[in-house]
Amino acid sequence: MMQKNLLVRIFFLLIISLPFQSLAQKSLSNINQALRYSRYSRLGLKIIPVQMSETQFKVQFIAEKIEENPEYNAYSFSYALLDSYDIPIEPEDTQLFGPADLVYDTDRHWVFEKTITIEEGKEQLMVLFTALDTRQGDEYHYHIDLKSAFVESHPTFGAYYANEVPFDQNYLNAGEALLFKTTQGPTLHSFYYPMNFDVPYPPMETKPAPVPKELEVVDQGDFLENIPKQLDQLGYYFFQQDTAEASGLLLKTTHEAFPKVKDWDEMVEMVTYISTRKEHEDLLAASDKKKALDEYWLKLTRNPETAKELIREYFRQVEFANILFTDFKEGWKTDKGMVYIIMGPPQEVTFSLDREIWSYQGIGESSKIRFTFARVKNILTPHYYTLNRSRAYQPVWFKNISQWRSGKMAF
Repeated sequence: MMQKNLLVRIFFLLIISLPFQSLAQKSLSNINQALRYSRYSRLGLKIIPVQMSETQFKVQFIAEKIEENPEYNAYSFSYALLDSYDIPIEPEDTQLFGPADLVYDTDRHWVFEKTITIEEGKEQLMVLFTALDTRQGDEYHYHIDLKSAFVESHPTFGAYYANEVPFDQNYLNAGEALLFKTTQGPTLHSFYYPMNFDVPYPPMETKPAPVPKELEVVDQGDFLENIPKQLDQLGYYFFQQDTAEASGLLLKTTHEAFPKVKDWDEMVEMVTYISTRKEHEDLLAASDKKKALDEYWLKLTRNPETAKELIREYFRQVEFANILFTDFKEGWKTDKGMVYIIMGPPQEVTFSLDREIWSYQGIGESSKIRFTFARVKNILTPHYYTLNRSRAYQPVWFKNISQWRSGKMAF
């Protein structure tokens, strides 16, 4: 009897010690999606919808294979249709992908496809794509608004690799080509923007960033679907089925080394986040950028080996920022890219309809540092976010920059 009572007490203690969220019912707004930004993720998920009609979509679910030689049976793939970010995700909301749903299995991707119909008059519907790593229990998530106040409609066409797998990046090296396919046919329209953007203000700078008075745009006219289209110039392109529509497809074109750093001039530009104004001005003015950068890194660390490690870590962060956050700007120039480079990958990532929140562990066990990115409605991309800046970020920001400069930052 005593042994039975002891087991009951142990069980009770285990239950009450569980985090509250594990007891609460899961919803899109309380799922931690930090794995989508982890440097050690084994998969990269993406959802690409193609609008077939006012209420019907062909939805492509793409799992990029990041780990080497992954086994399909090591994962369980599913999707859910949700009316809001806050409603509980019930078991009946989740549908497993079966073998018939897998339309492509290539060296780099698993691609699933579903036709989804929205009820007439429905104002909001979210699609959640989940991959469960059955070996260690990690859950990868990616979601989109199929319909919401931030997304009026989706493109009626898609971009594809040469092997006809949906193109799942936001950037393409200039000079390469993509294939476009449309449900409306036979032509699409393209605009080219030869823009180069400034780096963002730091999180504690509350004054608004300058906005270009004029936006240069080159109307490139119509082009035919199903014929490879080469994108030759650096900048970004915007494609539409009809120029009167409120949706389209944005594609950033980059130099051939992207997402890595191209040359010493670009490297000088990128160290602005951890440099003083005087240091950065001196680097920009230097005639020999390589020599100036060597002296800069060595002066920071006073140790050649530490300097090498610091350079490797910093530009690895830049590369990840470019892969994850590129839109019409290079990823490292976005608000998310800036925070990611300095603070590292967030420990928690949660979404609501109008915001994305990144959380980092603070000084104490119970304290957290949160960066809130507000969602902004934008014709170019349905996933455009800007950081809510505050002077309260100043202590933690300077602390992390000091760690970078001493060569102690590691993620």
